[in-house]
Amino acid sequence: MASFDLEWIRSQFPALAQGIGSQRLVFFDGPGGTQVPQSVMDAMSRYLATSNANAHGAFVTSRRTDELIASARSAVADFLGCSADEVIFGANMTTLAFAFSRAIGRSLKPGDEIVVTRLDHYANVSPWYALEEVGAVVRVVDIHLEDCTLDMSDLERQLSERTRVVAIGYASNAVGTVNDVAKAVRLAHAVGALVFVDAVHYAPHGPIDVRALDCDFLACSAYKFFGPHVGILFGKREHLARFRPYKVQPAPDEVPSCWETGTLNHEGLAGLIATIDYLAELGRRVSSSPENRRDALIVAMEASRRYERGLSERLIQDLLQITGLKLYGITDPARFDWRTPTVAITLAGHTPYAVAERLGDRGIFTWHGNFYALGLTEKLGVESTGGLLRIGLLAYNTFDEIDCLLNALDEISAASA
Repeated sequence: MASFDLEWIRSQFPALAQGIGSQRLVFFDGPGGTQVPQSVMDAMSRYLATSNANAHGAFVTSRRTDELIASARSAVADFLGCSADEVIFGANMTTLAFAFSRAIGRSLKPGDEIVVTRLDHYANVSPWYALEEVGAVVRVVDIHLEDCTLDMSDLERQLSERTRVVAIGYASNAVGTVNDVAKAVRLAHAVGALVFVDAVHYAPHGPIDVRALDCDFLACSAYKFFGPHVGILFGKREHLARFRPYKVQPAPDEVPSCWETGTLNHEGLAGLIATIDYLAELGRRVSSSPENRRDALIVAMEASRRYERGLSERLIQDLLQITGLKLYGITDPARFDWRTPTVAITLAGHTPYAVAERLGDRGIFTWHGNFYALGLTEKLGVESTGGLLRIGLLAYNTFDEIDCLLNALDEISAASA
């Protein structure tokens, strides 16, 4: 992609210039938290230097904070394709999910059903299991073991007239599978259920349009798409007004502020705006056609997805040639529209931790374990042996970095032969 300026992209991220000796660090740890552009750091520092005050005061720095919060809602609205008053901020996606599950739980009756999946991060599982204490029944959608995809027929079987909520991930943070969320929403709405989507893992890999999905709630985290620790939640306006949040009594009653408990992370919001502006600038560099920030964001995310697909094809093709390596998830390039560039493997004779440690010693950073996708690692039978090794690619990674990883894995595999 001649218009995808990888050199410019990498120049925005100071962390990518780090090294161990002559070896540049290779960051394949993105699913756990991405690196951050310099512009994001500058925005956070600038806020703290010039505008650091709580909201709703009768003085200039407080008014700047009020303007910042409004600007952050507008930026996220462009990112997700919603209205600014449908955007809520919190500490992280997990905290927001617990807040909304508790609020929705107020309306449940004993025997009402909630559907979760075996593929999900437990941030979108445990908050719903917590409602068993009010009599809710939790049903679990299974997966196809051969490719770690969601069993959509099983989803249909789990739905009934008692289903009140379907909690589903946009994409698996462990094996990269992208779910057919639009179909899941249609099935859930057909029985009158709400849909809560965890888009944390998908957010850095493709454009999101909550209107097209027609989901009721969608949560993500800026920390996973090049920003600071800020949790983000979209909720349809009618639902935000209908459900009653748990909050302190003097806090605002209006939507969306009533859902935001305590003082927001204002410097984090400054960084979030800069993160979205970085992505919009990428879109404008890819194409001169975008007329507004939303359009530029879509161009950026589509270009990133195309570039990441090329990385995935190269990585997966060569991983499958390594002796003793088992790869979990979709491996057919013809189906790569249904996966992100996040790859989970095991290597015979080595625990995932041991492989991650040996790679880390070479300056190649990967994750090991279950990544809070406990239902998946238990189903795959790898939980008791240390889980999986996860390799997470992003639009700032390179083919040369993939070669470094493959060479290292070849050496580790050969040493145990």
